[in-house]
Amino acid sequence: MNSPPNIIPDDEGFADGVSSGVQGVMGNSGQSCNAPTRMLVPVQRMDEAIEVARNTAEKITVGDPGSGAALGPVVSEMQWNKIQGLIHQGMSEGATLIVGGLGRPEGLHKGYYVQPTVFANVRNDMTVAREEIFGPVLVILGYDTLDEAVELANDTEYGLAAYVHGADMVQVRQVASKLRAGQVLLNGAFDLSAPFGGYKKSGNGREWGDLAFSEFLEVKAMVGYLPGQLEVNGPAGANA
Repeated sequence: MNSPPNIIPDDEGFADGVSSGVQGVMGNSGQSCNAPTRMLVPVQRMDEAIEVARNTAEKITVGDPGSGAALGPVVSEMQWNKIQGLIHQGMSEGATLIVGGLGRPEGLHKGYYVQPTVFANVRNDMTVAREEIFGPVLVILGYDTLDEAVELANDTEYGLAAYVHGADMVQVRQVASKLRAGQVLLNGAFDLSAPFGGYKKSGNGREWGDLAFSEFLEVKAMVGYLPGQLEVNGPAGANA
C-alpha cells in the first residue's frame, strides 16, 4: 500500500529535515494517507538521523487529547492490532528499532494508544517500507546518491505524495521533479489550493484547486461542423 517517501539531502538543513519528518508522520496519530512515513537519508549520516529522530520522537506526548497530549489514540482496536503486527514484523525482519515499539505507551493501560515508533536501517523490500502502516511509525532508509534516493522513492506501486527537505532549493526542486507522485511537498510547504491526488495505483483524478472542478463537469463533443458554421449562441436546441 501507499508509503510516501521523504528525501533528506546531505546539506546544512539535514537535522531540521529529519526532525520535521518525524513530526510530519506523527500528526493525526499517523492516520494520514499522505504522511511521510518512508524517510531516506544519506548512509553516512544514518547515525545522526537516528539520534535526531530518537530525540524528536521521545518528546512527543501521547494520551487523552483533552489532556494536551500531542497524540491521541488510533481509530479502532482493529487498527491498533494491525499496527502492532507490523511493528512486530519490522523487528522480525531485522529493522533497527530506535524508539517506541510494541504495546501502549508507559502509563496508559487502556485505549488504542500507540507508541511513537521509529525504525532505522530499513531496506526497501521490508514489509514496514512497503505497507501503509497508518499509525505513528516512521522507517528510515539509507542511500548513497540522490539518484539512488529517487530510485528508492519511486520503487512503489503507489504515488499519492512525496516530500523533499533541504537547504539547497535548486537541488530540492531537481529531486522533486523526478519523483512520481501526485503532490510533492518541499520543505514542509502545504497549500489547499494545490491539486491533490495520486499516480499509479493511488488513483486517477484530483481534488482541491481548479483541477478539482473537472470531476463535476461533463464534456459534450459535437462532431461534424465545418469552419464558419458555428453560430455565436450555438445552434438551435443546443441547450436542450
